[in-house]
Amino acid sequence: MRTDPHNPARPAPGTFLCPLDEIPSPGAKGFRFREGEAMFAGFVVRQGGAIHGYVDSCPHAGWPLAGFAGRFLTRDNDLILCGGHAALFRIADGVCVAGPCPGQSLTPWPVLVRGDTILTA
Repeated sequence: MRTDPHNPARPAPGTFLCPLDEIPSPGAKGFRFREGEAMFAGFVVRQGGAIHGYVDSCPHAGWPLAGFAGRFLTRDNDLILCGGHAALFRIADGVCVAGPCPGQSLTPWPVLVRGDTILTA
């Protein structure tokens, strides 16, 4: 999966993702976009009044974070979890705080809330 901003599958700014109430607080939801052979995967985390978007790619291994379980957060919903090797990332900034990639960060995916919907920024 390519994570560069020139990926033709990356959704354009203003693309509707989902209604805000579709993501519990705290909670997360993944999104997949395809354009020909290119694919873009991202996810949005909601925590309190804050919304954070990240490219769904582990900085250590490059695979999707949620794995087969489809879960992005720990059981306590306080950290982002890489299902492949249990690396933990802070929700607010995507920095790895435990696991094989300490100090590395998830790639931000700009998102915003407009009214009661989540859009790409």
